[in-house]
Amino acid sequence: MRAVVGDRLQVRGRVVGASDQTSEIIEVRGRDGTPPYVVRHADGHEGLVFPGADASVLHRSPSRKAT
Repeated sequence: MRAVVGDRLQVRGRVVGASDQTSEIIEVRGRDGTPPYVVRHADGHEGLVFPGADASVLHRSPSRKAT
């Protein structure tokens, strides 16, 4: 798993009826884009995440990259 700042981390719901959680990656602490990541959740709080097998990175589109 590799990510850059601005990508999104999606964690699938663990139980039936639980929705997926998608958070913005605001800091990458691992080497070469690997975890852990600091993320900002939809409610505004931030946290350090070590994603498991139920997580995937949604890469931002090239048109959104900062110049």
